[in-house]
Amino acid sequence: MKFNISYPVTGAQKCIVIDDDKKVSKFYDKRMGAEVVGDDVEERFKGYVFKITGGNDKDGFPMKQGVMVRGRVRLLLSKGHSTYRPRRTGEKKRKSVRGCIVGPDLSVISLAIVKVGDAPIEGLTDRKLPRRLGPKRANHIRKLFNLKKEDDVRLYVVRRKIEKEGKKPRTKAPKIQRLITDTRLRRKRIYKAEKKERWQKTKKAWADYLKVLAEYKKKKAAAHAKKEEEKTTGKVAPADTKAKDVKATTAKDTKGATKGAKDTKA
Repeated sequence: MKFNISYPVTGAQKCIVIDDDKKVSKFYDKRMGAEVVGDDVEERFKGYVFKITGGNDKDGFPMKQGVMVRGRVRLLLSKGHSTYRPRRTGEKKRKSVRGCIVGPDLSVISLAIVKVGDAPIEGLTDRKLPRRLGPKRANHIRKLFNLKKEDDVRLYVVRRKIEKEGKKPRTKAPKIQRLITDTRLRRKRIYKAEKKERWQKTKKAWADYLKVLAEYKKKKAAAHAKKEEEKTTGKVAPADTKAKDVKATTAKDTKGATKGAKDTKA
């Protein structure tokens, strides 16, 4: 079985193959995140403590933390789950994953060194790999070089040299994130001014609306009071007078028609 051992302190990594099942069995039935003492595995790992960080089975399916199974299962995964990257917004997919319990069906186990033992491991703890890329965020650069707030961060960016055959060597640097510049401060001032202007405009519109509403309510109250006053004084509203005139005219016409009919009979 293969063991991918990493040493986070130096950034070094090494793959070791162990074919002895008796030695490998020390990892069986252990879960991801569990620690294994190196004395039980091999003599060269005496004093070392390893932490199980993951692995793959013989078909290449990765181990997933939290799946308490020794074999393979199919899970419905969405954004935020490990071992899955959605291609569309809100996408979910059922995928096969290996449980987090170590078993003989694994082909690779990933380990991290928690404690260094007596003897160094060749190619792992005896070498230190330089960081390929420097910090990108402004505050991280300040922390690395112990800079003050007044110092220009752009002068301390870690540049990477690129050399290609037949081409002039050049350097490459990352774009500094969260860098406060004069342009950024100007935009912030403009944004705050626009926000204040919108607030004042909304406040004025609300005051105008309340004024119009008060006038409307005043007119409505006056009309209602006038109507109530007319009712109490006994005056008839124009609509009622018109209705009475219509009734009187209808009665006269009916009386005239009756009288004409009587004269015809006589």
